[in-house]
Amino acid sequence: MAGGRIVVAGASGFIGRALAAELAAAGYAVVGLTRRPAAPSGDARPGEISWAAWDGRTASGWAALVDGALAVVNLAGDNLAEGRWTRAKKDRIRLSRTGAGAAVVEAVRAAVVKPRVVVQASAVGAYGPSGDEPLDEGSPYGTGFLAGVVRDWEGSTLAVEPLGVRRVVVRSGLVLGNGGGVWPRLVLPFRFFMGGPLGWGRQGFSWITLEDEVRAIRFLIERGDLAGTFNLTAPGPLHQRDFCRETGRALGRPCWLPVPGFVLKALFGEKARETLLTGQIVRPARLLAAGFGFRYPDAAAAVSALVRRGPRGGSRAG
Repeated sequence: MAGGRIVVAGASGFIGRALAAELAAAGYAVVGLTRRPAAPSGDARPGEISWAAWDGRTASGWAALVDGALAVVNLAGDNLAEGRWTRAKKDRIRLSRTGAGAAVVEAVRAAVVKPRVVVQASAVGAYGPSGDEPLDEGSPYGTGFLAGVVRDWEGSTLAVEPLGVRRVVVRSGLVLGNGGGVWPRLVLPFRFFMGGPLGWGRQGFSWITLEDEVRAIRFLIERGDLAGTFNLTAPGPLHQRDFCRETGRALGRPCWLPVPGFVLKALFGEKARETLLTGQIVRPARLLAAGFGFRYPDAAAAVSALVRRGPRGGSRAG
């Protein structure tokens, strides 16, 4: 299968960069969609990454790249972690996701030779706040802004299925990796001996390493017998305070200074209530049943590896 063309929307993001590199190293011809106006033509060769311009809302200028492609991976969407969730920010979050999905559907409809699979990004926020109840792919959607956004996000590419295209929805937990995402923000206070749980610390913390995230997406692209929703979370979800302890242990720092919930609410408003102070215990039931093997199934091994590699992926600085 290696050597086929894979179009990645959101290839310049934290997960997208790592995924594009993984796929190119495996011999695929990867085309990343970008908003940069001076992008090259998108003529990719096996083992290489090229770029094509798009506006995030339509298939104008890049639809031909989907014709005959092996896969389209849609990771595009406004960053949830940046800024407060004002009304304008919430509109951008939702519209950036549904607009990108509509563009993918437009491109697939126009293709004479349809791609074999569309991989649609999603998040465990689909389940909403759930306490200690264990969740898997059969659990229902939750309530709240984030759950509603995720439901719309997942639905934005549903129309490719009647066109005969296999569709995979990947509900990712918190993706941990050096160089981006939440991990640098989580670990920074520990380096100053100020690490501690967020709020009461009993909220579920469902996570996955960046390495396993991209491996899982590649696995789902290559397994033509798999379709539907998959949780991309490590088999070892835990509570936030327990993750805090593992982080402190790996860094040789205490996990002792809780950040009060009212402080987080004052700083981040609704975002704190829906993302920092609540969580889910999510298990990757379908991924495990399909035979996927995690390199980092538990938090202790994952955190130790992240700390050992350091912020730039090398060894830990003194």
